[in-house]
Amino acid sequence: MNKNELIEAVSSSTGLAKTDSGKAVDAVVASITKALKTGGDVRLVGFGTFSVADRKATTGRNPRTGEAIQIKASKQPKFKAGKVLKDAVNY
Repeated sequence: MNKNELIEAVSSSTGLAKTDSGKAVDAVVASITKALKTGGDVRLVGFGTFSVADRKATTGRNPRTGEAIQIKASKQPKFKAGKVLKDAVNY
């Protein structure tokens, strides 16, 4: 499912216009992004938890030359599925 299909599904299940459903989907994504940027978590009970993990700096290899390169530390978004979502996927 892509974003347009998600908007279509929200529109058909809520009875909202597609433009309003699109705004709602965009608002949810923006809110999750904003919370993660400030270092917070987003917990959706029954669905899962969005969080940010710190990735340490490491040394890697350039696959073409074999030369050692330094990979900078970064923050990575993570998602952990909740029990209800896991059970729904596994029936």
